[in-house]
Amino acid sequence: MTAAGQPGPRRPGPLLALAAFCAALFAAAAVLDAVRHGAPLAFERAAHHWATAHNGEPVRSLARALTASGTGVIPYLMAVLGGLLAGRDTLGRLRAAVCALAVLALGQALRYGLMELLARPRPPVADRLTHASNYAFPSGHATTSALAAGLLAWGIAHRARPGTARTWGTVLALWALAVGATRVWLGVHWPGDVLAGWLLAATVLALALLAEPFALPGPADDASPHHE
Repeated sequence: MTAAGQPGPRRPGPLLALAAFCAALFAAAAVLDAVRHGAPLAFERAAHHWATAHNGEPVRSLARALTASGTGVIPYLMAVLGGLLAGRDTLGRLRAAVCALAVLALGQALRYGLMELLARPRPPVADRLTHASNYAFPSGHATTSALAAGLLAWGIAHRARPGTARTWGTVLALWALAVGATRVWLGVHWPGDVLAGWLLAATVLALALLAEPFALPGPADDASPHHE
């Protein structure tokens, strides 16, 4: 840490490795999906059948409420809040908020383009417990909620003490995981769609962190050895 609530300089190597690893796994999943023409794997069928057999009330209503939080205005508000927390002054906050929204929009554009390209069918309509449109791979809710959680956690890391930032990061990660899980629970996605959404979000977030020093340069004195 270079200052209270401010992350220290990041080494690009681990972030590059993380981005490459997640991108490679996502590419492998996309190729497998294309080769199989969207047909679900055995574990996906098993998870889907288990979910449809255990989705009674009140869990069904809770899952619908949770899944609704992973789309619409809430993720965009989370991204904006992350940017406002990350900025140091008024101009910096505005710039960081715009950058956070750009990252979220980029992730959305990528997942939508890939969804249309791969055109994986969703689970049978009779099994769905909530409305769903377009194709299945990757899951839009999983991608969006993971991106929003990562962006808000990034902003908190710039503002809060390390322990507090880790706690909030854990809470946000659990929220994103839960949103993704509800998509399988509600019968509108195969598990592979959700996993792919998380991998895509992780790739975009890692690349965004690599670009942060260029998009949001800090004050010149940040590099000073006298700064605590």
